[in-house]
Amino acid sequence: MGNYVENYDLIVKKWEPVLVTPAEETKRGIYFLSNVDEDENLVRTIYCYHHKKTNDDDPSGVIKNALSKVLVHYHPLAGRLVTTTADEGRLAVDCTGEGVLFVEAEANCSMGSIDFSKPDAETRGKLVYEIPGVKSIFQIPPLMIQVTKFKCGGFVLGISFNHVLADGQAAAEFIVSWAETARGLPISVPPFLDRTILKARTPPKIEFHHSEFDPIEDKSSAVNDFSNEEIMVYKYLKFTPQMIQTAKSKTTGLLTKPCSSYEALSAFVWRARTRALNTAPDQLTRILLVVNTRGRFEPPLPKGYFGNAIKFTPAHSLAAELVQEPLSHAVVKIREAVRSVNDGVLRSTIDYCEATRAKRPRGCSTVTATTWSSLSFSATDFGWGEPVLSEPVEVPSDDTVVFLSHPTEKWSFNVFLALPISAMDKFEEMVQEELCS
Repeated sequence: MGNYVENYDLIVKKWEPVLVTPAEETKRGIYFLSNVDEDENLVRTIYCYHHKKTNDDDPSGVIKNALSKVLVHYHPLAGRLVTTTADEGRLAVDCTGEGVLFVEAEANCSMGSIDFSKPDAETRGKLVYEIPGVKSIFQIPPLMIQVTKFKCGGFVLGISFNHVLADGQAAAEFIVSWAETARGLPISVPPFLDRTILKARTPPKIEFHHSEFDPIEDKSSAVNDFSNEEIMVYKYLKFTPQMIQTAKSKTTGLLTKPCSSYEALSAFVWRARTRALNTAPDQLTRILLVVNTRGRFEPPLPKGYFGNAIKFTPAHSLAAELVQEPLSHAVVKIREAVRSVNDGVLRSTIDYCEATRAKRPRGCSTVTATTWSSLSFSATDFGWGEPVLSEPVEVPSDDTVVFLSHPTEKWSFNVFLALPISAMDKFEEMVQEELCS
């Protein structure tokens, strides 16, 4: 029997997990991970599907069977994370073929009874499997799946994916391949698994300064220390096309090239968040833009590259300049940062990490901006149509902001962010005053 977990109106009964192994024998041995594969966070997402009258198949069976087949092509997902003692403790995957953890579950209500419009991580978390008491990524499979059936006939596919194995595009392509397999179709974008093409040079050649790894002195705690404020608020803030156009209009005549929606949103969030946190005027602030680098290498990475191919590229500004100058000040900084990402910078970054084992610093003066709006997470039809909702369970960290496509309003965005409660109030006030008045 499964165990019941109750919170609010949702009760989920989870059956004992099973391991889904590749349908055919796959390659065994140590699988190389590059220096770009350094983010060990678990990324948890949910995909909500309505009941389809023309499909009476059991979704758990269909999804599990397709998973076994697609793992033949994505065999590292059936392995386990290890560190290689011969290579200074580098992360790698031991391709053991042990399999992906798969859990069937049942909910006590219809899907319509749950308010998915709010980013309630506690409720959503019950739809994604989590092994109790785990303290290390080495104790869990890199991929865990939960299929939760609701009384209405709909179901939620919950996925826990270790970021070390894939970035957003790679994860999305895997899930699309999985869905194509479930519908009996050939995989449209076969994975390219060889990550040694992003191996560091010998010897490493560090040809640029990589300021994304520089620590920033915290001068703001003396003004207003939010680090001790216990209550954090997690919210979706909707940005309509009109609001985005208003943000863009604030840069008209100040830029040589029109502002994109991504540039406008990133600049506004960086600026407003800095003000909301009462950042000291002489505090250096930094925004890390998550750039997909697949087309920026020379030659470009092969189609279907399965792994991490993103760069956290930094833009910096003193807080006083950021909040007092026009929004175009932030846009220019962001634009210059993104434009700087080329093959030379990328190879130098890989080599820098090889030589230093550097990790990205975090803190109140750094915010990471990532967008999921261009990813094909919605194109995941397992036979029940595309999901009515596909979103993260939570923000990866409190200093990360995620841009999502709005689930029902085309061209609108949901900005998913976390702030201390007093700062969130100020942030929302700025949204209203600057973009809605």
